[in-house]
Amino acid sequence: MRKFGMKRAVVGAAIAALALNAPAAHAASATATATAKILRQITLTNTSALQYATIISGATASTVQVSTAGARICGAGLTCTGTTTAANFDVQGTDGAVVLVGGDPSVTLNGSLGGTMTSSLTYSVPNITLGATGGNFQVGGTLSVGANQTAGDYTGTFNVTANYQ
Repeated sequence: MRKFGMKRAVVGAAIAALALNAPAAHAASATATATAKILRQITLTNTSALQYATIISGATASTVQVSTAGARICGAGLTCTGTTTAANFDVQGTDGAVVLVGGDPSVTLNGSLGGTMTSSLTYSVPNITLGATGGNFQVGGTLSVGANQTAGDYTGTFNVTANYQ
């Protein structure tokens, strides 16, 4: 038994010696970069209202259109007077950034003496690239005027949005 035990000890020592001389497992390492881009908070300011001016309604329904450039088209049977303007919005943010613009597709105007009218809205552009002084866009619309529309001052509000692309 001694011989067998001795052989076993020699074989064990040989295996241990080989393990110590074997090359270590190959290790690897790498580095990565963390990045961030900071954009200025967007500010959106309404600088003029969408103004259809004064309208004298007729016996039939019609429309008044104000383009995003502020030009008016007065529909058949209506009389339109006064100055019209498109709504104008000023956008401030990071120079060179692209901003998506949009908002409500229509607005309801409520009359001071009753009655309502609806205007579909048109946006001058879907997006703008901000410059050093920001950027702007306009909103025009087409107002539906009913036959013998109730007299009064009509107002309504609509929402617009500006978000970085």
